[in-house]
Amino acid sequence: MHFLARIATSICAVNLFIGRTFSWLALGIVVVCFTVVVQRYVFSVSYLWMQDLYIWLNGAMFTAVAGFALLRDDHVRVDIFYRPAGMRTRALADLVGVFLFLLPFTWVVYQYSMPFVVRAWGYREASANVGGMPGLFILKSFIIAFAVLIALQGLAMAIRSILVLSGNENLVPTSIQYKADQALPGLPKGDA
Repeated sequence: MHFLARIATSICAVNLFIGRTFSWLALGIVVVCFTVVVQRYVFSVSYLWMQDLYIWLNGAMFTAVAGFALLRDDHVRVDIFYRPAGMRTRALADLVGVFLFLLPFTWVVYQYSMPFVVRAWGYREASANVGGMPGLFILKSFIIAFAVLIALQGLAMAIRSILVLSGNENLVPTSIQYKADQALPGLPKGDA
């Protein structure tokens, strides 16, 4: 069980590092978008590569931080039954959800996007806009990264569930431990 806990810890560390790193792209997106607007409306100048850049940064950021969001439990879900449930019930729901929904979803994304990405790399695809950014093939690779990072975090969730269901909840990495109360912060219990 210690080995499983180390695997989950490593996966969480990877997603934590990638998430914290790529979340800084949000600042870059704002700066580039602001620059494009000022150039266009103040100086009557427009560069297509800059317009591509902030859209591409947005795509790269959101696909790269998806595993980080899953780590932090930031994804949207309807949890009218999950939130008030006990730790073992949550663990069982997560285990079933990971193997029944999350991992098959990531496999489908991976399978269907791989030929798309390989083709883009094959001819070094660039922006369809004349004067746009080169290297669209790199951005398309983030689809594969998205599937891999989500699948890895799903594996960490499954390990957490296995540890909890086997009575080894003390081995669950701190970053993915179940909270005692999953109610929304700042709201009294029962108002969530």
